[in-house]
Amino acid sequence: MPARKSDSKKGLNELFHDTLKDIYFAEKKILTTLPKMARAAQDEALKAAFEKHRDQTEEHVARLEEVFDVIDKKPAGKTCAAIMGITEEGAEIMEEYKGSPSLDAGLLAAAQAVEHYEISRYGTLKTWAQELGLTEAVTLLDKTLNEEKETDAALTELAEGAVNVAAEAA
Repeated sequence: MPARKSDSKKGLNELFHDTLKDIYFAEKKILTTLPKMARAAQDEALKAAFEKHRDQTEEHVARLEEVFDVIDKKPAGKTCAAIMGITEEGAEIMEEYKGSPSLDAGLLAAAQAVEHYEISRYGTLKTWAQELGLTEAVTLLDKTLNEEKETDAALTELAEGAVNVAAEAA
């Protein structure tokens, strides 16, 4: 489909801002989803991981608000279809596997889908911020990107160390 004339005027600044709004919406959605996942989790270590990530997510939202400030824009979200789909899948898992030994494995898989999405978005935003010369934004986005990678690694360790084994044994 050919680009509309109004689209041809949009540059990397606008794309950066749109993507920033997307991840801001996603982080706010994740804030409402993590407590539900923590309540649904059966494994205590998994519950604790979800609770820890909720606290981190609050920091991520605050950092994103700083990035909006760097580009002199008001913090605002833009509905993110990707995160809506991922969180809907998580809700389905909670409903369909409630009480099942596989519930925690499913919750972990859903949480890692979220992490991978966030890693992708933060990596892209960091690269674009570098291209745009937004040094302060690069620092903020890089800090969050590293925390998302650490969370993903911790979830993998939980999955491989106990949760998947318990699901398979049942």
